[in-house]
Amino acid sequence: MNLSHLGTPLGPMTRVHGGFANRMYRLDTDQGSFAVKELNLADRRWAYRVEDVFRFERAAFAAGIPMPEPVSADGHTLVHRWVEGEEVPEAPVSAAYAFEIGEILARVHALDVVWTRGPVEEPVSRDWPELAARAAATGQPWAEELASHVDTFLAIARLVDTCERPGPVVLTHGDIHPWNLLARQGRPVVLDWELSGMLDLSGELGSTALSLAKGPGFDDIRPAVFRSVLDGYVAGGGALPPPGPSWFVFMIGGWLGHTRWNILRCLAGVEASTGPDLALSHQSARDGVRGLPDLYARLPELEALLV
Repeated sequence: MNLSHLGTPLGPMTRVHGGFANRMYRLDTDQGSFAVKELNLADRRWAYRVEDVFRFERAAFAAGIPMPEPVSADGHTLVHRWVEGEEVPEAPVSAAYAFEIGEILARVHALDVVWTRGPVEEPVSRDWPELAARAAATGQPWAEELASHVDTFLAIARLVDTCERPGPVVLTHGDIHPWNLLARQGRPVVLDWELSGMLDLSGELGSTALSLAKGPGFDDIRPAVFRSVLDGYVAGGGALPPPGPSWFVFMIGGWLGHTRWNILRCLAGVEASTGPDLALSHQSARDGVRGLPDLYARLPELEALLV
């Protein structure tokens, strides 16, 4: 990657571990510190629209959305100014932090940015029996659990494929979770805009509010935090869509696709040169195999949060 436009390096570029899809590095130069993201183009689940996402990021930054400054983008690399802040743990955030996230989403949805394509519709795969058989044949550590939940995964696929989305469709970040946030003096900074695009509003709000209101599982969901995201959205000028399962189908469908993608990486058994390390793919596969059936079983409980 050519990074000469960032100035003279003060030392070697260092890997920052933990990315679920791409690989990130920190580069310190005489012009400042930069987050350099190497995009995984080898086995993406859908094409990455670099120019559109970068234009959207630039508009959000110019509008004062708290986020790292986008510096440059090409077909392989994204560069942002490095932002210091505290990592946000996967645990319920404060009501004030959740409220501000809701306000930020309302401001993002109000941006006037040209986006010519509609929502990305990832094909819903129904090959879970075959994946379970391959996992057992190759001795994957989570194979037995996957086999026991094949019927549930098929039911989840049917839900994702048939659930009605009420609209409106908005241009948005699409991936606001604790691991894509920082806290700077207690206030949010929104990272990782690569999945930006058009999305049904209920799916964006449900995914964001639930992610910020819970811990790693679903045993500790804070309704007050969930509602704070929605209250912040309304305070920021947004209008809430009608309640229903569509609020959570985007989250469960995205997790379903992410789990399948990591299962395929584990079945290949090769340490890829881009994207997450194989160990992280195993962790993601295991988390999905265990967590998705729990999430699916709790959908009626989650819908009650909207009342």
